[in-house]
Amino acid sequence: MTRTLALPDLPDTVDLRLVVTDMDGTLLAADGALPQGLDRTTELMRERGVLFVPASGRQLHNIRDVLGPLALDGPVIAENGTYVVQGEEEIHSDTLDTDQVRAAVGATRQLHETGQDIGAVVATKQRACVERRDTRFVQECSRYYARLEVVDDLLALPLDDVLKVAVYSFGDIEREAAPTLAAAAPQAQTVVSGRHWTDMMPPLASKGRALAALQRRMGISAAQTAVFGDYLNDLELYDHAELSFAMANAHPQVLARARYTAPANTDRGVLRTIEALLDRMA
Repeated sequence: MTRTLALPDLPDTVDLRLVVTDMDGTLLAADGALPQGLDRTTELMRERGVLFVPASGRQLHNIRDVLGPLALDGPVIAENGTYVVQGEEEIHSDTLDTDQVRAAVGATRQLHETGQDIGAVVATKQRACVERRDTRFVQECSRYYARLEVVDDLLALPLDDVLKVAVYSFGDIEREAAPTLAAAAPQAQTVVSGRHWTDMMPPLASKGRALAALQRRMGISAAQTAVFGDYLNDLELYDHAELSFAMANAHPQVLARARYTAPANTDRGVLRTIEALLDRMA
């Protein structure tokens, strides 16, 4: 039986038009599976004229593989906001300066040489590339990048269309590597996107900037927007939505920024909250 979700602090009625949700730690279950009832909830959204938009650090092709029809024709915010598409049409993109790409890859190599279990992913609109080729690392990256290639030298690639350099560590990247990476590429934006991931992106890029571009395109206001997130790369989303939710399992800074708290991703928090919001639509 579905439990009723109480949201006593919300207005009695809401004018909901857009729902933007992070995926890992937010929409998806702990094992990365889609939450039970997603198709039903998104069908209810369509009936009420509410747009569903995933906003993830994942690659566009990976998001579409995971979400299937839900991400084929509608808007998708991919690569932590550096790439926004609707169907085959690009709505917004930001690319990283070549010097910052080189600095990010170089710093990651140095950390690896000093003993950190770490590696870089150079992400473009069409593919992602790694030079670390051990199965353990490649398999971990493959969870988030459907189009992934192993190359001999990342810095030998064309570097003029790089969306971001994503760095994966098998350790605690926020504590062990993020400060070094940020210092190495000061003109890039270094954002911790999970316990093991840091993204080095163009200085203005964010999920929030991508959401703002989408809202302008759709003619949707912050008052008509709900967002859901759990980690530091979600923070800027909250600047563009009055219905802002942190998952109960979220990073402390996310919990502090959001107006409301949703149940944890392990408790179908996004879907339960959306259904409660739909019940409050005029």
